[in-house]
Amino acid sequence: MIKQQFRSFYFFHMIHDIEKLIEYFSVFGGLGWDINIDTSLEELIQTQILDNFGTLNNQILDLTTTEPAYTKLLITLARGDRRIFSAFNKSGVSNLYGGLSLKHLQSTGVLEAEYSREEPVTKDKNKLKREVARHRISHKMRFTSPFLRFWFYFVAPMRSDVEKGNYERVIENFRKHHQAFVGYTFEELSNEMMKSKFSKLIDSGSYWDRHIEIDLMARTLDDKLIIGECKWKNHKINKKELNRLQEKCEKVDFKPDILMLFAKRGFSKELLSLADKNLRLYSCEDFEDLLKNVSQADLIQGFERE
Repeated sequence: MIKQQFRSFYFFHMIHDIEKLIEYFSVFGGLGWDINIDTSLEELIQTQILDNFGTLNNQILDLTTTEPAYTKLLITLARGDRRIFSAFNKSGVSNLYGGLSLKHLQSTGVLEAEYSREEPVTKDKNKLKREVARHRISHKMRFTSPFLRFWFYFVAPMRSDVEKGNYERVIENFRKHHQAFVGYTFEELSNEMMKSKFSKLIDSGSYWDRHIEIDLMARTLDDKLIIGECKWKNHKINKKELNRLQEKCEKVDFKPDILMLFAKRGFSKELLSLADKNLRLYSCEDFEDLLKNVSQADLIQGFERE
């Protein structure tokens, strides 16, 4: 889904600055709108989203219903670690009600599930430490478009300010969290890049358990383990990031055949000198590979606006 949305966004705007394309896509991806990409992102958020709050809010409510608990749950998922049990607790909903809510939000196309690949503990629970015995494997939820995540991350939590025309508080909050917010979209696109580099993968996506979080993990048909990390930072990534990723793998006894690093601004000379078939490095420019053979067929249905 996100690859199609990314290609659709590129088709509309033909932005050849890939870093800029990813930043604008993280906000407007999935809307299906033609926007003026020569305008600053903050100004576009105001004129295209906040000024159209009423229309957009009505369309989103058609997907989510007017149930306040749904909105609260979606805000928690947008801003948190996306684990469902954690989101239920923070939103103050029961597991039963939360589960029914997620089922509805999946059926209307707002969310989709990302299933945990954590292996369950097989030992007798009576012999385990309390925190291990009480640990529950939790799946995650992800938004089906970057725009929906943007809405519940920045707009829905500040609805009162938006309705009063107090846009500056919304924009200031966006400035504060912008880089971290775009980082997740970059991670999703990095997953698509990883899939494009291998003919077939058994599975791919993030990995999490009670010990660690890893941005990307996949297995090939010939049982090669691929581990990846994504960094949306305004500087080149150095060998320390590679060391941290290797330490994560050691902590959970993963023995990757291939390591992949994805970075906004590229890599240090030392790290580049280490690159080979077992260590693969990708910066923003490499994401042009996802935009090959873009055509009218890549366009998607988006939201309406006044």
